[in-house]
Amino acid sequence: MGIYVYMLRCADGSFYIGSATGEDTSKRVDEHNAGAYPGYTYSRRPVVLVWSEYFDRITDGIAAERQLKGWSRAKKQALIRSDWKSVSQLARRRAGAPRQKK
Repeated sequence: MGIYVYMLRCADGSFYIGSATGEDTSKRVDEHNAGAYPGYTYSRRPVVLVWSEYFDRITDGIAAERQLKGWSRAKKQALIRSDWKSVSQLARRRAGAPRQKK
């Protein structure tokens, strides 16, 4: 049994990253929209699935979920568009190259 990692666009325009084991994402999205989870999405309904990926190994999915949660809004939007060039550019250090050791 694997895991789906998914991204929802909430009614307020924000994004929510989550995961679901052993089920397809449509059921989980329906649960979010029904208010079954009294958390972030509860007051931001309706939500729409904008991206998902299946991982065979649960540990890989959990790692991906944690990584995506740390991404900027622009990088998440590039992922949704499958704009890999922008994802790569946005992954670069914001402060530039690392400092040289003296």
